[in-house]
Amino acid sequence: MDGAGSGQAARVQAHLDAVLEPFGNGTVAQAMRYAVSGGKRVRARLVLDGARLHGVAEDRALWPAAAIEAMHAYSLVHDDLPCMDDDDLRRGQPTVHVRWDEATAVLTGDALQSLAFEMASHPEGADTAQARADLALTLARAAGGQGMVLGQALDIAAETADRPLTLDEITYLQAGKTGALIEWAACAGPRMALADPGPLSAYAQALGLAFQIQDDVIDATGDAAAAGKAVGKDAAAGKATFVSLLGLAAAQSRARTLVDRACDALSGYGKDAESLRALARFVISRQS
Repeated sequence: MDGAGSGQAARVQAHLDAVLEPFGNGTVAQAMRYAVSGGKRVRARLVLDGARLHGVAEDRALWPAAAIEAMHAYSLVHDDLPCMDDDDLRRGQPTVHVRWDEATAVLTGDALQSLAFEMASHPEGADTAQARADLALTLARAAGGQGMVLGQALDIAAETADRPLTLDEITYLQAGKTGALIEWAACAGPRMALADPGPLSAYAQALGLAFQIQDDVIDATGDAAAAGKAVGKDAAAGKATFVSLLGLAAAQSRARTLVDRACDALSGYGKDAESLRALARFVISRQS
């Protein structure tokens, strides 16, 4: 991660810490802080850079940036549960249900999801009621049964299906599971400014698919220490992935093409969007 990205990540973490301070030190509050610590903050960076492109002050943009990180953290806590992916490691640390227990993990995810909507609609965020309502509405759609939850349900169903998913089916699945929150993050800035989110939506759709392809590459070729989580699980489960269907080289080539497409979508912003172009290139070079 570059210096600018590290600075953004630190500011988002400080904002999350401040928001969570009044929650006290009970078990769920401790687990919430644990779940939102660390990570690459790709989604938060999308919010902050998109907001900057549309003249939104960072102190306001930090609210939806922290919101998307809380929503993402909730999804990871629940995704790691034994009834889902049953993972013991996340970001190189024990998952929440391992560190505490399953009931705490469920409650922690529930609380983080609620917190995400609280921050997305916070009056210190977008400066108009219309923009705050739009952020909350679109976040609900991106995270719910038309977006991330739908993608997760399709992913679970694929594990017991009588045939592997096709490339088109995997693309549709990942557009919900991974892509929906990435697209919301990229579009939060223009939505705060009541501007057209179209260019950043196109950017994010390509970026989200490239992100998932790189996840599949990491699962196929990485090691657990570098990735901070278990790898090789897809192959062991016999699940179809971009790598298994396309082959490693072709999958990596497709990810690079998608990044080019994402960068092309930013042409109207000129040099002001260079940080978003750099973020797209980072997405397919990461090892975790």
